[in-house]
Amino acid sequence: MTTEAAPDTHEAALEEIAKHEDRFLDREISWLHFNERVLELAEDPQVPLLERVRFAAIFASNLDEFFMVRVAGLKRRMAAGVAVRAASGLLPREVLEAIWEETRRLAPRHASLFSERIVPELADHGIQLVRWPDLERDEQRHCKRFFKDRVFPVLTPLAVDPAHPFPYISGLSLNLAVLVRNPQTDKEHFARVKVPPNFGRFVELGNDRFVPLEDVIREHLKKLFPGMEVLQVHTFRVTRNEDLEVEEDDAENLLAALEKELLRRRFGPPVRLEVEESMTPDVLELLTSELGVTEEEVFTLPGPLDLSGLHGIADLAREELKFPAFIPTTHRHLAEVETATPVDVFKAVRRHDVLLHHPYDSFATSVQRLVEQAAADPHVLAIKQTLYRTSGDSPIIDALIDAAEAGKQVLVIVEIKARFDEQANIRWARKLEQAGCHVVYGQVGLKTHCKLAMVVRDEPEGIRRYVHIGTGNYNGKTARHYEDLGLITTNEAICEDVAHLFNNLSGYSRNASYAGVLVAPGSVRSGLVERIHGEIENARSGLPAAIRMKANSVVDEAVIDALYLASREGVRVEALIRGISALRPGVPGLSENVTVRSILGRFLEHSRIFWFENGGEPTAWIGSADLMHRNLDRRVEVLVQVAGQDEVAELGKLLDVAFDDDTAAWILQPDGRWQRNAGTVHLHDVLIERQRR
Repeated sequence: MTTEAAPDTHEAALEEIAKHEDRFLDREISWLHFNERVLELAEDPQVPLLERVRFAAIFASNLDEFFMVRVAGLKRRMAAGVAVRAASGLLPREVLEAIWEETRRLAPRHASLFSERIVPELADHGIQLVRWPDLERDEQRHCKRFFKDRVFPVLTPLAVDPAHPFPYISGLSLNLAVLVRNPQTDKEHFARVKVPPNFGRFVELGNDRFVPLEDVIREHLKKLFPGMEVLQVHTFRVTRNEDLEVEEDDAENLLAALEKELLRRRFGPPVRLEVEESMTPDVLELLTSELGVTEEEVFTLPGPLDLSGLHGIADLAREELKFPAFIPTTHRHLAEVETATPVDVFKAVRRHDVLLHHPYDSFATSVQRLVEQAAADPHVLAIKQTLYRTSGDSPIIDALIDAAEAGKQVLVIVEIKARFDEQANIRWARKLEQAGCHVVYGQVGLKTHCKLAMVVRDEPEGIRRYVHIGTGNYNGKTARHYEDLGLITTNEAICEDVAHLFNNLSGYSRNASYAGVLVAPGSVRSGLVERIHGEIENARSGLPAAIRMKANSVVDEAVIDALYLASREGVRVEALIRGISALRPGVPGLSENVTVRSILGRFLEHSRIFWFENGGEPTAWIGSADLMHRNLDRRVEVLVQVAGQDEVAELGKLLDVAFDDDTAAWILQPDGRWQRNAGTVHLHDVLIERQRR
């Protein structure tokens, strides 16, 4: 029922909107505000204690990656003279200064949370994170044996003097800066000792008592420097640029080019130096001079540093301090009935499209079972699949190998440029190739980020294709914690589109026309803008008009401007954004009808939904694409229209709960700050309860 848009009218209105120079929030600062929301979960006494420990670790890991990629990229562009004013209107130097300011506000808050609240509360529950002076005599003896038997053989002290240049400090390694004195010459020397990552961040003492590994090393440094007097010991940590750049000229042999770049990654320039607050000025000056970091890149914090290691504490088997156990159930269309034999997925999908919602719907008994049954089914002729990230012991990888060894045609599009998973993906790509799978390593200049699987089956009626299109990776482990959607269908138009897309990815086909899907780069941005304009025309015609969307991030200026235009025309726009939002809500004359909220909690909200009222006949799209330049211009992404009315209604009910005023969330304010509401309903609890019923 969408009426035809009036592009000329829209173009004039968009020119008017473009006069609002501050209509976009800054993406980097918005990301830091997202990580602040993670920190608020770590601070929340209503969240189970070990889950708060987990969120504290996630905050630290997130910040590490932000510096390795976003800050490093900004500094690299500034150094090359190619950095331009951001869409927010900020100059690169202004963005960097805002990053320093926000980080200096958040990092000490995180450190204080650990020392002043988490450590005491863990102790109240019998989990003690202690420092060396707190150890009992027998615990010190235990650590002495542990150091002698396990740690000492691994350590390598690196001296700094005219014969020994300052050593290379690897990114994210924890290090001890040691100052020693030769009692015979009274001369002082500097040395660096790397804390080995092989033994875990905290040494277990028994009875749920733990001491930081660097404390154990610090106490036994005389073993490393016999005959020397240890004067000072301080921990420090360097973050380096670890984003990859693979030259286009190298892309003909992308695998070799990427492996070469992975070796370079270890030697990226520093972008942050974290030091223990006890470090003396002379040692700090030596580090900053040798590492080439500026004063603003130094973060002085109380120890212990590197709280990403708290994941090990969060993994403790203390279930009473975690969220109640939740076991995903099999989707109702795929559930076994009066038999222990797994449902025939092909027969079930022929009867009805299956809209999956993970982790509430089991990944193992749906997507994984589809691929496993396809591998074992003699009527299956071919399996085609994209792999962006997968687990180390993936049953899907095993099923694809089984299918290839059984003589089926197996095509796997492995995106080996998936950030920080490059090594694992290279390893799995080679394993698949050795088994006889046809492996394609993405495309030159594009990351293959779409989540697609297609099974080609020979049936009595002829060849039939079964397609799965998802919003998340084919990873059974993360599917237990990431909220994602997936559609399994035999819809002819969708299957035809996906078949063409696989041909595009593996060969020289360049089909640009798709009937049931939107594909980036190409039609995702334009397709969404077209539908937003359709809602505007519906509103002008007096028809029901509304837009609801759910994504990880919304940054793309063209889409945001279209949403502003819809808001000005009276269309209600609701956005559920987990991470970055450049969309500024509630601005008079621009976005008065726009609301943006964020939900974080037990599960990581990861699905993308684009829902349009469509004059009273709602339509919905799901897929892999966030509204960011990289997704819409530099990645292969797919959005699929959910065809079934029942499935569209199901997505509508999900969004109803998410946008309900009683649902706990953070609400984005016009100034870019996020305000937590007092909602008493928790989305994940509601959906778990629905699934149980």
